[in-house]
Amino acid sequence: MDFSIKSFDAKNPLSTLKTGCIAVAVFEDGKLSREAKLLDAKGVIAAALKSGDISGKPGTSLLLRDTHIAAARILLIGLGKEGDTTDKHFNVAVHAVARSFATLGASDAVLALPFSQVKHRDAGDTIRSSVLALREHAYRFDAMKSKKEAMSHGVKKIALAIPAAEAAAAKTALAQSVALANGMDLTKDLGNLPANICTPTYLANTAKKLAKDFKLDVEVLDRKQMQALKMGSFLSVTNGTAEAPKFIVLKHLGGKAKDAPVVLVGKGITFDSGGISLKPGAGMDEMKYDMCGAASVLGTLRAIAEIGLKLNVIGVIPSCENMPSGTATKPGDVVTSMSGQTIEILNTDAEGRLILCDALTYVERFKPAAVVDIATLTGACITALGHHNSGLFTRHDDAHDALAGELLAAGKSTGDTAWRLPIEDSYQEQLKSNFADMANIGGAPAGSITAACFLERYTKKYTWAHLDIAGTAWKSGAAKGATGRPVPLLTAFLLNRVGSKKTAQ
Repeated sequence: MDFSIKSFDAKNPLSTLKTGCIAVAVFEDGKLSREAKLLDAKGVIAAALKSGDISGKPGTSLLLRDTHIAAARILLIGLGKEGDTTDKHFNVAVHAVARSFATLGASDAVLALPFSQVKHRDAGDTIRSSVLALREHAYRFDAMKSKKEAMSHGVKKIALAIPAAEAAAAKTALAQSVALANGMDLTKDLGNLPANICTPTYLANTAKKLAKDFKLDVEVLDRKQMQALKMGSFLSVTNGTAEAPKFIVLKHLGGKAKDAPVVLVGKGITFDSGGISLKPGAGMDEMKYDMCGAASVLGTLRAIAEIGLKLNVIGVIPSCENMPSGTATKPGDVVTSMSGQTIEILNTDAEGRLILCDALTYVERFKPAAVVDIATLTGACITALGHHNSGLFTRHDDAHDALAGELLAAGKSTGDTAWRLPIEDSYQEQLKSNFADMANIGGAPAGSITAACFLERYTKKYTWAHLDIAGTAWKSGAAKGATGRPVPLLTAFLLNRVGSKKTAQ
């Protein structure tokens, strides 16, 4: 799907645009948006509203063919009450546009919505929402099917109609939005691939391809190198599998050489059987999604590389399978992490934290400005927050509160939202062990919090946050598939970091 910007003004009016369809907004109570008024010299749109053929409620739609303008069709889209359009109303509307465009006989269309008239959103936000909605409806994952789904109909080229005075900023926003959508598609593809294809080696090769395509730096450590680094916690998870573990480091060095990097650490368990603490069989196929943290790091690096972000960002991905066998780690085993701290493994299905803790120790060498780890870590987070918000955890002090604020704001601006939960010393008590420095689980109460408390013990030397995406990285049921989250949150977070640096200068 190709996107472009079409500017309009008095010399180049909307009514002269030749296209298969032009989508404009209408409001409740028979009111027309500015763009709709510019197309309605003959009163066709006003008549449709007056007749009651479209109510103007958010997401309602009506296709007009007798247009009296250069466009072959006009698609009317409801946005609710004039002056009261919220982000939710706009998203409902653009998804309705996407559904309509998918079934049209036309190959090209123009989207002429009031991008700058949504509450608490600027035109850049609504352009991003439009691109992501349209790309979401166009996304298909049929790589593993012998017969691909035919996609002969529908709009392939979409121009966003923008007032000429706003066109330059809109082009920048559009380029960033397309890059974000490309990153999300990569994240979805990696998540949706089966675990016999998307192995740790496959993730490593994906990182190498990104490095080649976008001139990034990449390093992949194998088992011997991890043994030399004394990553005993990470390697304990690999004991039961024949698949080789990989430790992937991908660097986008877009900032100044001396600038401290932001580090993203992604959990890369390409299949999680639970190990000896075996999971129930029902739904276990979805444990191929346990590498969505890793996939989101790769997707985010792809997005910012395409944008050409002027920031140093390093992606770190510990990746392996968690399988049961005669050589697998057993409940009750004690392992030594890279940090030197010992861990009693009470449940081998709490393996994500075991690979992440060594990665979080490894990243100390980068002297990072901030570290964010992303992991499908706990079912307890789904119990707490459902499938709407990712869980956000960090320490409670000025530096960490500021980092949490950045992440929450980035999530809110993109609709890829997170909710902050506490990390307090009282929860650390649940991780006590009689035989090691800590246990790898703290029991059922506050399971997502104690998991974050475990990770927190390995992050004392830098500013850190943890995103638990177990409830947001994929969908189950009829709509089963990876969502691409939290690539929008992470990308906006990094973009905002560059913007804040420019403002400070």
